[in-house]
Amino acid sequence: MAAATIALALAAGAIGLPSAALFAALLAGIGYALTLGGRAPLVLPPAGLLLGQAVVGVSLGTSLDGETLKAVGADALPIALATAATLVVSVGAGLVLSRVTGVDRATGTLGLVAGGASGIVALSDELGADARLVAFMQYLRVLVVVLFAPLVAYALLGHAGDAGAGTQAATPTRDPGLLADLAFTAGCAAAGLVAARLLRLTAGSLLMPLVIAAALTVGRVVADAQVPQLIEDVAFGLIGLQVGLRFTVATIREAGRLLPSVLASIFAMIAACAAMAAALVPLAGVSYASAYLATTPGGLYAVLAAAVGAGANTTFVLAVQALRLFAMILLAPPLVRVLAR
Repeated sequence: MAAATIALALAAGAIGLPSAALFAALLAGIGYALTLGGRAPLVLPPAGLLLGQAVVGVSLGTSLDGETLKAVGADALPIALATAATLVVSVGAGLVLSRVTGVDRATGTLGLVAGGASGIVALSDELGADARLVAFMQYLRVLVVVLFAPLVAYALLGHAGDAGAGTQAATPTRDPGLLADLAFTAGCAAAGLVAARLLRLTAGSLLMPLVIAAALTVGRVVADAQVPQLIEDVAFGLIGLQVGLRFTVATIREAGRLLPSVLASIFAMIAACAAMAAALVPLAGVSYASAYLATTPGGLYAVLAAAVGAGANTTFVLAVQALRLFAMILLAPPLVRVLAR
């Protein structure tokens, strides 16, 4: 399983898929479950899942920094409105999908949440959703957005950059070294797991490490520490295997049945976000290219690459996308509990 996951992760990374290790482990787990799972089933130990969730939480927490918060502060109102509107669109699409297809509300909502696919998949079980179908819908959304956003940016919008804004260079960072990165990751993960256990917080094994890592990163308590790439890949792999090993032939058939409805929901979300971008242009004073890429539902790294190529305001795009990712991850647990009732 490890060899298959590594091989698939290298292939997925070579073609630019986001969260390649998680995607590869998901495929490896599905392959094993459908071929050998009936004779020799494999189950990931609970400790492995907790460790994976904690490290993913730390990784997500480090994606928020002071420069992003400054960009948010400069355009606080339009960014907050865009984030709230995207949340409403995501939840609405999930509820419609649930009503049309018959999947439960938790699965439908989490499957179409626009942001943080790896985190949402990691939270699914604790929130009572079918993690297998959530993973299917989330990665289908990411795939569609990754393919569609650059196409729109280049073919339809051209190089309509922002006058006087353009691309801002990233602030140089200092690499604190592997030992510091390991200490940061282990400390945030351990502290987060202890806090989650004490608070009895739903999905706390991901959320508390995320909050602690984000607070330390934004507060500059740590000097640009990150989760080491290998550790992050192992964490993503643990979550992918945990979900993939539970697939059955019936799950594959259910995913096939849902495919047309899920695709229709994803394109409806893209269209709604494109309309939202038009309203964002006068509020934020950015080009339509920047507003569209900032509001498109997911695919953060592909969207940033498209923003650079289209001459868009990458600082604004990153601020909206990053804030939405955090909002989606933090608000998903209470929203799903309410909707499930």
